[in-house]
Amino acid sequence: MSTIPRLYVPADLAAGAMVAGSAAQAHYLGTVLRCAANDPVHLFNGQHGEWTARIADLRRDRVTLAVETQRRPQEPEPDLWLVFALLKRDATDLVVQKATELGASALLPVFTDRTNAARVNETRLAAIATEAAEQCERLTVPVLHPPTRLPDLLSTWPADRHLYAAIERTTAPPPRLANAPTNAARKAALLVGPEGGFTPAELDAMLRHPFVTPVSLGPRILRAETACVAGLALLQGPWCG
Repeated sequence: MSTIPRLYVPADLAAGAMVAGSAAQAHYLGTVLRCAANDPVHLFNGQHGEWTARIADLRRDRVTLAVETQRRPQEPEPDLWLVFALLKRDATDLVVQKATELGASALLPVFTDRTNAARVNETRLAAIATEAAEQCERLTVPVLHPPTRLPDLLSTWPADRHLYAAIERTTAPPPRLANAPTNAARKAALLVGPEGGFTPAELDAMLRHPFVTPVSLGPRILRAETACVAGLALLQGPWCG
């Protein structure tokens, strides 16, 4: 193999542990990558860093991995949430993938007045987030929350987490954590609406909450999926240095 595969596993990781992979992981290793017994694999679980393992047993529908040595310890990551109005399937898939690559710690899909998606396949989105985390070499997979209505989300929002709402055609400044309240310095969230934006009633209700700050992502009207990427890139800037 030219590249060592990297897999997320929910099991505890420690030297000498034997980890059972899923049937999908067995198929990926054996059929897609043509791996064999004793080939190396990198594992992470979001708690114990990243470890090198070896394939101890590989069959069509199961794989056993022998954990050897730690490659990287678990490190603190930005506690940055993305709240986004559900879009059509391909656009929602893209948001989940790119938000994972950009380091979002939680993904919170919402239904708004102009949301044009009635359903969401949570299993599919969780798989996309996991694959993106494996590919981009982060040590965690973002938490995917069940979809909820925007008013319900705001009514139960944690008071210690600042929410930056991306608003179109506004004179508000761009999102900058450096100007945020002290309690938002490490805990923040970005809210991006649907195609067509928030309704006036939604904006009025949203801005009555003291934890909400309107922000601008620039002079152009961005597609919703583009706004998610741009906003997260701006907000995670303090952690990039």
